[in-house]
Amino acid sequence: MQILDDTDRRLLRVLQIDGRISNAELARRCNLSPAACFERIKRLKDRKVITGYAALIDPASADRALLIFIEVQLDRTTGDVFDAFAEAVRHQAEVLECHMVAGGFDYLIKARVADMDAYRVFLGDILVRMPGVRETRTYAVLEEVKSTTVLPL
Repeated sequence: MQILDDTDRRLLRVLQIDGRISNAELARRCNLSPAACFERIKRLKDRKVITGYAALIDPASADRALLIFIEVQLDRTTGDVFDAFAEAVRHQAEVLECHMVAGGFDYLIKARVADMDAYRVFLGDILVRMPGVRETRTYAVLEEVKSTTVLPL
């Protein structure tokens, strides 16, 4: 478990909102010297608290306006089936997230596609042909009420 002090949390709160902020401005906002700020950020990267930086893109601008959640139930819950399914999912660009879950199904997938026609192709040509897939349930998102990458610190 990573232990973050109050200064680390201040730095991370600012960086989550603006990952392109300059070191000097980050230091100013967090009441640190630029050198101390730089060293703390380096340490957070080295400890893998900060895992990377990314540009957030409007999905509609990238022709990925439709957000879909899919429950996947496998035909067998054995290590080899889990591994084969997970490997297949990792190679699908439409899949943004895939989580093994406890409950009435095995995996929950979050995917983005252009529209329902594109989802139908993804479902029929790709998803149901993945190793071990027995059954799927699809939930098309009608409205995104909240979507964030910011963790509460």
